[in-house]
Amino acid sequence: MLNHTRETIQDLLAQQGYITDPQLVMSVFLSIQLQKPLLIEGPAGVGKTEIAKVMARALDTDLIRLQCYEGLDASHALYEWNYQRQLLHLKLLEVTGRQANENASMAEQEKDLFSDTFLLKRPLLQAITHHKAPVLLIDEVDRADEEFESFLLEVLSDWQITIPEIGTIRATHIPHVVVTGNRVRELSEALRRRCLYVYIDYPDYDKELRIVREKVPGIDTALAEQICAFMRELRQLRLEKTPGIAETLDWAMALSSLHFTHLDKSLIEQTLGVVLKDWKDIRHTQLSLSELYERAGIISKFDAL
Repeated sequence: MLNHTRETIQDLLAQQGYITDPQLVMSVFLSIQLQKPLLIEGPAGVGKTEIAKVMARALDTDLIRLQCYEGLDASHALYEWNYQRQLLHLKLLEVTGRQANENASMAEQEKDLFSDTFLLKRPLLQAITHHKAPVLLIDEVDRADEEFESFLLEVLSDWQITIPEIGTIRATHIPHVVVTGNRVRELSEALRRRCLYVYIDYPDYDKELRIVREKVPGIDTALAEQICAFMRELRQLRLEKTPGIAETLDWAMALSSLHFTHLDKSLIEQTLGVVLKDWKDIRHTQLSLSELYERAGIISKFDAL
């Protein structure tokens, strides 16, 4: 894959149905060529996580996902010992009398107990020990604590993990790393320096229309255009949770499956819950619906009468 060009990267992404732009193609290309993590920031629902999924399919490799959250620690990201299985193993030894076997030293028994058989590999260790370079998605890293971020820096720098009972495990294939963030908190400068960076914003009208047509085959052309025009105007409102591309696609699929061919005010009001997930946002939109409808330039056959 290191021999591929920007053009082939773009083609591979396009083959997976991901509509992108030159800046993102260049970022993905350089991330692969330089073997550096790609940090992607932007609003929720604009396709940050999807990039990692598409990369995995395009590179014909596995996707390993680490979902970050407040309180995430190294044991949940790296490895844990299967204590229940270890206890069961000790019980079996006791029953069979092997534990009392003088030929088996305490060190040998301990080595057997802390072997790969009883090791639960979490996402980071899975990525390091994978048989070929996977795509490692570290999703919403800004939701984790700063302490975990510091730990993550060591892994991303050395690509090795030391397990006291086993020793140091080094990556034979460096993963392709995608780190996403929603700017819940400011990330450290140290993490940013170790990554390539790209920011994905809400798409413009033309790009969103292309995405809708690609992801919702068979949708009526006029309906797709009206949906994208309305979403463009809706995002101009001051909302608690501005809808992203994911909500646009949900709305488009819902209306297309119901065989609608156009938008009207009544239909928009009835289906706002597909697009907006906060009651204040829904109320604000309902009060602004006439203005949004007009600014989007939507004229239904009923309005024309």
